[in-house]
Formats: sequence, C-alpha cells, structure tokens
Amino acid sequence: MGSQPRWAPACRRSRALSRALPGALLATALLLAGAPASAQQDDSSAPLLTADQAVAIALERNRQVRIAALEIEKSGDEVAATKTRRLPSFNTYVFGSELLIPISFTFEQGVFGTYSGVGPIPATDTEITTPRRPTFYVVAQVAQPLTQLYKINLSIRSQELTEQMTRERFRGERQTTADNVRRAYYAIVQTENQIEATAASIRQYRELDRVTMQYVSQQAVLPSDSLEVKARLAGVEFQLLQLRNTLASQRESLNDLLGRDLSTAFRTQEVSAASLVEIDLRLAQQKALAQRPEVREAELAVQQADYGRRLAKAQYIPDLGIAFHYLSPFGVKVLPNNVASVGFEMSWEPFDWGRRKHEVDQKKIALTQCELRLQESQSKVLLDVNQRFRKLQEARALLAVAQASRQATKEKLREVTNRYAQQAVLLRDVLQQQAAVAAAESDYNQALAGFWTAKADLAKAVGEE
Repeated sequence: MGSQPRWAPACRRSRALSRALPGALLATALLLAGAPASAQQDDSSAPLLTADQAVAIALERNRQVRIAALEIEKSGDEVAATKTRRLPSFNTYVFGSELLIPISFTFEQGVFGTYSGVGPIPATDTEITTPRRPTFYVVAQVAQPLTQLYKINLSIRSQELTEQMTRERFRGERQTTADNVRRAYYAIVQTENQIEATAASIRQYRELDRVTMQYVSQQAVLPSDSLEVKARLAGVEFQLLQLRNTLASQRESLNDLLGRDLSTAFRTQEVSAASLVEIDLRLAQQKALAQRPEVREAELAVQQADYGRRLAKAQYIPDLGIAFHYLSPFGVKVLPNNVASVGFEMSWEPFDWGRRKHEVDQKKIALTQCELRLQESQSKVLLDVNQRFRKLQEARALLAVAQASRQATKEKLREVTNRYAQQAVLLRDVLQQQAAVAAAESDYNQALAGFWTAKADLAKAVGEE
C-alpha cells in the first residue's frame, strides 16, 4: 500500500460537507436569481437625484406638507369670515301659520273721539274679528354694531394669531419632512456603499477560492480549507441579497416621502467627506430660538392668551348699535301692514353674579400658563440644540476613527493576501483579515451616514429646512 498524504484523514472527514455545500450554494444562487428586479436593476440610466433635490421635491409634493398647507387656507377663511361681522348684518324672519282661535278686537263707542256733526267714532261698540285662516308675519332687521366693534377686532386679532400658529406648524412639518428625507437619502447611500463593499468582498473571496483550489490540487492545503472559503463566499452572497432587498425597500420609502410613485427609478449622489467647518454653538442657539416653530408658536400663544384676557374684560361693555326694523303682518285685520323704525338698540347685563370676573381671572391664569410654556419651550430647544451639536462632534470624531481603521485593514489585507500567495501565512489569517476589512468598511459607511444624519438633525434643531 502506497503512502497517503498526511491530510488524507481530514479529507475523508470533509466529504460529507463537500456533498452538502453545493446544494447550499445552489440555493443561494437561486435566491439571488429570484431577487426583485428593482433591487438588481442597473440604475445608471436613471435620473440623478441629489439630497437637496429630494428635499425640494418633498417640500412641494409630500402629502403631510400639503395637508398642513391646507390648514393655513382654512385658518385664513376663518379670519375672513370673522371680519365680516364688523359690517351691517341683515336678518329676515318669516312666520307662516294658521290661527287656532279667531283674533277679536273690540273698539268701544267714541274711543276715537266725538265730533260735531258726526258724533262719536265709532257710533257703537264695534268688534273686528280675524277668522281662522292662514297668516304670515315678515320681520326684517338691519343692524350695525358700534361698541361690539372692539370685541370683534379682538376676536379677529386672536384668530389671526391662530393663523400664524398654523403657519408655524406648517413650517415645523416642512422641517420634519426635510429631515426625514435626508435621513432616508443617507440610508440609501449607506446601503449602496455596503453593496459595493460586499461585491468587492465577493470578488476577493472568489480569487481566494481560485488560489486555494490550486493549493488543494498541489496538496499544499486541506480540502476543508477550500470548503471553508466556499462557505464564506456563500454567506457573503446571501448578505448581498439582503442588502439589495433592503435597498429596494429604502428606495420605495424615499419615493413615498417625495409623494411620487414607489417604483420611480433614480440615482443617488455619493456623499462627500465631512466638512471641517461647522456652525458655532452659540450662534446655533440664537438661530434656534429665532427660527424654531415651537418657540414661535409658544410666543404667539402668549399673545393670543393676552387677547383672550382683554376680550373677557370687554364683556363688561354694553352692546350698542344702530338698527333698522321692519314688521309686516299679512292676514290679520286692524294691524298695519307696514311698520318701520330706525334707532339705537342696546343690550347689557348689569348683574351677572360674578361670572365675568371669574372668566377674566381664568384668562389671566391661562396667560400665565402660556408664558411658562414659552419658557419651557425655549429651554427644550436649547437642550435639543446642545445635544445635537455634541452628537455631531462625536459623529465627526467617529468618522475619522472609522476612516483610519478602514485604510489600515485594507492595507493589512493586501499584505496578508500577498503573503498567502507565497504560502507564508495560513488561510485562516486571510479569512480573518477579510472579515476585518468587511467590518471596517461597514463601520465607515455607518459613520459617514451617521455624520450626515447628525448634520441634518442639527439643521432641524436650529430651525432650518
């Protein structure tokens, strides 16, 4: 019996794995072949979509932004409707009915006087009766408010503040949408970078598999080493499938934010390296207090509460106006057919058991609450800006660390691969370094996307779109 290689027992132990591995590779290949077309299609011919363009499209077409814009129109119509109360009001009332019992009017003898040569009018007691029949009453009124104008103007100003608060909420919705779009865009760029890195890792594994197969044929390494390389290759190909599916979902989510068809194709722009110059913290705080919608909305709420207090005090003022009245009864005898008058009308409640005083006190408390909410809003905005600013500093430092680690692991992989080709290192050293490169590449992509996301969050915290 001839001598056998020293690794022959190991080769026999790996036969079961060698029989099972082709099936796993075939299944992975079938999964890759069945991946969605949107995940594998070539987007080189698709239109380029930059982050700024995506934000601009979203601010114009995003559904939530459009809903918020319609709320502004509703508030404007409400203000316009209230302004009409300063003009004369026209009211008409018509009552048609049928008498349940006849209406009788009795005029005694001489009630209208006694005249020489004529005698008393009427000469005898006279009764005039309106029988049961349909009757109609027409009442018309034209009124111009006078003292009420002060209250109406206060109400109009309060509603104008409500409209401005709606605009601030609209601005907040735009800022939130812009931040969400940037986050989604940077997530897509990160996934695309991971796909490129994974594809490069697959090419390296295939080359490593080719070299290992040569060594196996030369009986320089064990067949199990070749099987391990193939298993690593199958795992990376499966990761590529997952990344492509993730990318397809992210693209659909971004298209939804942009308010367009989910299947719209586009190309992203490579995110540039982090800039070194950033906004000063003190300047960021000042801009946030001046631009954040919630701060501005809280300031408007204080003004609105003050108008509410003034309106409650105005309830002590009597309602005085000029009015024209017209009355016309049809079908009723004796009563005149047309009665018209013009003059002043006043409505006033001299005693209210302290109700108006309690209402004023309630509005004063509401004003104090709004002032406290304004202070709380300003404090929260400053806290948010400070935290976002520190997060951006950390993200920039982490990016520098990830970039240095990425360069070091790539260079180390190149050296280890060359030494493996010269049979100076073991296969497991190459595999370990390959895994280190993949991890470093993933960390760098995450750090880069995290940096730009942190910048977007700081821009939102400052109050920019």
